[in-house]
Amino acid sequence: MNKMETNNQNLKFFIVDDDRFCASVYEQYLKNHNYEDITSFSNGEECLDELHQKPDIIFLDHNMEDLNGFEVLKKIKRYDPNIYVIMVSAQENIDTAVNALKYGAFDYLVKDTNVCEKMTETIQKILLIKEEMSGNQLKGFRKFFSIFF
Repeated sequence: MNKMETNNQNLKFFIVDDDRFCASVYEQYLKNHNYEDITSFSNGEECLDELHQKPDIIFLDHNMEDLNGFEVLKKIKRYDPNIYVIMVSAQENIDTAVNALKYGAFDYLVKDTNVCEKMTETIQKILLIKEEMSGNQLKGFRKFFSIFF
């Protein structure tokens, strides 16, 4: 089992989409890629109430009834800026994409026929970043301790 595969099981996903069909397609796709820890929510409020579960990655629909995706995104980032939020939208709108990134989304995906493939590409990018960050932290600790020993 390679390093990437072992990381799969450790990631906790939230899927937030008021379209139950989309949410279940994403969930099944992730499960087919060996991701186990997936929780789906049909609205932003439910997701926000469960942030204490410490998800690593949240796929967040932009267009929802109760709270729009931007409101939810801002609240998630206020709660924990280290959660990776990927905004998913049916509209291919450059302003929406720019605003999503401005408010702290890691990426912006359009709901099209390739959306699931784009999800796995984005997850791979996040895994590389997490790996790089944990490697840098170790180097930092080594440097820090080498001063004392």
